[in-house]
Amino acid sequence: MVSATLTKSAAAVSRSRRDFSGLAHREPVFGLSITPDNVEKAFTLAKEADELGLDMIGVQDHPYNGSFLDTWTLIGALAGSTRKIRFFTDVSDLPMRPPAMLAKASASLDIITRGLIELGLGAGAFWDAIHSYGGPRRRPGEAVAALEEAMQVIRLIWNYGGPRRRVSFPGKYYQLENAQAGPSPHHNIGIWLGAKRPGMMELIGRSGDGWVIPLSSYMSASEMRAAQELINAAAQKSGRSQDSIARISNIIGVIDEESGLNRSSGEKTTFVGSSSQWVDWIVSSYRDLGVDTFVFWPAAQGQEESQLRLFAERVVPKVRASIREKPTKSKVT
Repeated sequence: MVSATLTKSAAAVSRSRRDFSGLAHREPVFGLSITPDNVEKAFTLAKEADELGLDMIGVQDHPYNGSFLDTWTLIGALAGSTRKIRFFTDVSDLPMRPPAMLAKASASLDIITRGLIELGLGAGAFWDAIHSYGGPRRRPGEAVAALEEAMQVIRLIWNYGGPRRRVSFPGKYYQLENAQAGPSPHHNIGIWLGAKRPGMMELIGRSGDGWVIPLSSYMSASEMRAAQELINAAAQKSGRSQDSIARISNIIGVIDEESGLNRSSGEKTTFVGSSSQWVDWIVSSYRDLGVDTFVFWPAAQGQEESQLRLFAERVVPKVRASIREKPTKSKVT
């Protein structure tokens, strides 16, 4: 089991590396997840999230899902209808998207939006579905190795700050042969890796710009701590600051102010609670688990707009205020 493997791997990390307090110095970021299956709803939610002052929008990427629009096409359209909210793929399915073209697409959108794009990237998971669309099947070790190669290809194509040049990369899974690099993005796009397995945590620590944490209903607090330990240990071993790695949590649930639903703790379940309970949960995740970015997935079918308003108006301001008023350093014990 992944959780047991994570715990066993993290147990080998020394106690001196298990301090997440430094991560809490990052300013919290708040976003909304938009499912790419309804055009009108997507535009409505994106515009409202922008007007309500949220920081970013995440769009999941499952190209093999016949009911889903193409994620990159949708992000481009939504970005043209909003003013300043940022966008990221939550996360792009690497086996379905060649890394050189991911570099081109993300850089192009970043230039067009003047720096509002981040790249969430995953190694692949639903292999039967991927294969049905012509993609490869990969074992876990192969998927990690392919993702590490893809990151190198993407950064070569982005060619930050350098003159226009040609680049080559003789990888096992991805190759470039005297390819034209560019265009360079408007800003330094973060490559945020969606992952759960230990090998991926180590890759994030070595060279990733962020960890896109699985849905809160899929990962417990203890599993998250164990994963954070692996990321931080790998970052330290590579001479990187753990603060340089964003921690993005996909939080799924219902904000229930009327107490009409059964409460749920969010520990591998959909979180259900009042806005004040949501505030406590998020502040605790920020301080005790080292999470700095919170992407809200409304779980109340047909109530996405009202849930978005509750999150933006009743939860986010109080979380920000609580973090400002009570700066603390927490240690995992």
